Amino acid sequence: MFDRQKKGERAVLVLPHARGGGDAERRADEFAELARSAGAEVLGSVSARVEAPNPRFYVGSGKADEVAEMVRALGADLVLVDHLLSPVQERNLEKHLSARVVDRAGLILDIFAQRARSHEGKLEVELAQLKHVATRLVRGWTHLDAQRGGAIGNRGPGETQLETDRRLLAERVKQLTKRLEKVQTQRGQQRRARLRNTVPRVALVGYTNAGKSTLFNALTAGGVYAADQLFATLDPTVRRLDELTCGPAVIADTVGFVRELPHDLVAAFRGTLAEARDADLLLHVSDAADEEREALRRVVDQVLEEIGAGEVPQLRVFNKIDLMGGDDGASTATPQEGAASDAMAREKAMEPRIDRDASGKPQAVWLSAATGAGIELLRQALGELLGGERVQSELRLPLTAGRLHARLKAIGAIAGEQVDEHGWCLRIDAPRSVIAPLNGGSTAENELLRGLLGSATS
Repeated sequence: MFDRQKKGERAVLVLPHARGGGDAERRADEFAELARSAGAEVLGSVSARVEAPNPRFYVGSGKADEVAEMVRALGADLVLVDHLLSPVQERNLEKHLSARVVDRAGLILDIFAQRARSHEGKLEVELAQLKHVATRLVRGWTHLDAQRGGAIGNRGPGETQLETDRRLLAERVKQLTKRLEKVQTQRGQQRRARLRNTVPRVALVGYTNAGKSTLFNALTAGGVYAADQLFATLDPTVRRLDELTCGPAVIADTVGFVRELPHDLVAAFRGTLAEARDADLLLHVSDAADEEREALRRVVDQVLEEIGAGEVPQLRVFNKIDLMGGDDGASTATPQEGAASDAMAREKAMEPRIDRDASGKPQAVWLSAATGAGIELLRQALGELLGGERVQSELRLPLTAGRLHARLKAIGAIAGEQVDEHGWCLRIDAPRSVIAPLNGGSTAENELLRGLLGSATS
């Protein structure tokens, strides 16, 4: 199993970067925060410019000696490297430094292991850990050439301890995969039920610590754990979102993204990330007070492409405007980054607002989830994007149309109703985009829906 960090471990950070890396300082701060999130005490750090990775240590031998000297001087027992290391590099560094070495992927996996709360989240993390550690079994043993065999009942060629561990690990991976598939099948059935109800689906996405969970709670009173730390919440939470002009919707809070998210973790969390892939609209939450927010936006968009959610429409949400200075901000009314940079320089006041494109369609909302400023503007923008043209009409349903009545009620399309011996007299008020997918029932139901949709008003 994965060798998890212990609370209070004393760590030295190794921060490799390429020549001309403009975001080296930002990456260093983020990696230090990752280390602290895992429970490590950061004693010091060593920067290393890496043009061509050293096959033995990844960093140069001289830099490895410098790290070894710092480890001895500070009494560190852990070295964290801000890059993905090969198993050979990790093993060689451990021997050279006389300290345990964990790379970026291993550190993120450990944080996920500490934060996962649901059964599904724990299964996903353990599966990712096992896949990561599968190539690193060698470092855990000094007797890998020891053969089983020779004793009574065990004579024969036998197998090495390493082969035994790999076999047991493969069996555990197979068990976890089956259990996770079962859990994800159940979650998929829940998603399909929401699809059948044609309720619009919204998913919160964004870089970790952008304030997604705080925003989720402000919109839904969902009670999701929120804190000023990386990966505060991992498990997806879905809640009903009411009081929108378009009618009810469902909104999902998803795991935050980060640079170089381990591929094993992305693969294991496919059930969690499916909430984003299946959404009708993504709320892409950014920290408005972060000067690197556009670079972080590109990181999130890259992960969305990897999981198949790159084509889902987005509404940018700039959170934490209460932390911004008076001369900061940006408008995203146009997609050109140059125009956004000019707007950032021109921005003077940071009040909650909606940015719109030339046609008046909402493109971004500026708000503070912590103070509640701008939350109603976000609800307004969601209503506009999810609603569109509304159907407002009277509809007479016979008693034989009970199924259609139930479906209209499930999507929140019935604003009022009266019942008599002939059936229901309904007052319909809902977006056309919500009612239109109900077509596909019986011929009589489709006739009623065609008549209803022909009476739409804006």
